[in-house]
Amino acid sequence: MSAITIVRQLSEVVLAIAIAPLFGGWIAQCRAWLQSRTAPPLIQPYRMLRKLFHKDAALATTASPLFRMTPYILFGTMVLAAAIIPSIATDLTFARAADAIALIGLFATARVFQSLAAMDIGTAFGSMGARRDMMIGFLAEPALLMVLFNAFLLSGSTALPSVVDVRTMHSFFVDPSLLFAAIAFLMVLLAENARIPIDNPATHLELTMIHEAMALEYSARHLALLEWAANLKLFNYACIGFALFLPWGIATQGRDGGVALAVAVGALLVKLVLAGAVLALIEALSAKLRIFRAPEYLAISFLLAVLGLLVHLLLEA
Repeated sequence: MSAITIVRQLSEVVLAIAIAPLFGGWIAQCRAWLQSRTAPPLIQPYRMLRKLFHKDAALATTASPLFRMTPYILFGTMVLAAAIIPSIATDLTFARAADAIALIGLFATARVFQSLAAMDIGTAFGSMGARRDMMIGFLAEPALLMVLFNAFLLSGSTALPSVVDVRTMHSFFVDPSLLFAAIAFLMVLLAENARIPIDNPATHLELTMIHEAMALEYSARHLALLEWAANLKLFNYACIGFALFLPWGIATQGRDGGVALAVAVGALLVKLVLAGAVLALIEALSAKLRIFRAPEYLAISFLLAVLGLLVHLLLEA
């Protein structure tokens, strides 16, 4: 393991932890502008985290150790996922050791622990949010796997760094199957991160909330870790999309260490700015679906991913 590899790995993890809340703040700011509202400060998520970390935690008397440990587990799994995803470089220790299938397992682990913790207290809202979140995950994960399989067939590997290496080598090649996969991935991203049209992260309406329902019983540092983990999850999904469909700028093996890393960081920031604006535009133009329409929405994403897979197979035949 070379020194430059360690530096790249640490830089990627630290960068993800640092700018994930900023990405969420940028989306909120763009959404406010599009709705002709006064935009919150870009650093508002950091202020919120700082305030929560300085408060005293209040826990229910029936809370078990699982309820207390879950925020730390969620944050740890999202940090580990950020270490696996090649957001700024492909020559990474964790990225080469774990493939995209293991990455899906990390997201599933976080969902299971969060759902168990939401039901641990025994409140109606927590159990309702946990059931809804498990339903969304049960339908979204197959669509995400189909999207990843499409990219795997193009690269011949289940490792995201290999996918990036192949895509950067054929930078001007556009496979029609990737267009269907990109649309399906965008739909999954919105669903998995509790965004409109599946959920609204800015509301606490009892009959519609999903993610917020599972966090109602948390406070102080526990709530801060949950919010930070949610921002990291959105950041991770955005970086997965960049690796699959917009890998340009990511430092690949064989490129000069310092210069390539600086270019990759700049490219990542530009991609995040554009992606945040697009997500805000989608949320401003969309209405939240009824919870019973969510299966239809995710079924469409699955069919689009399968269609992309079939298009790729037909072109190869």
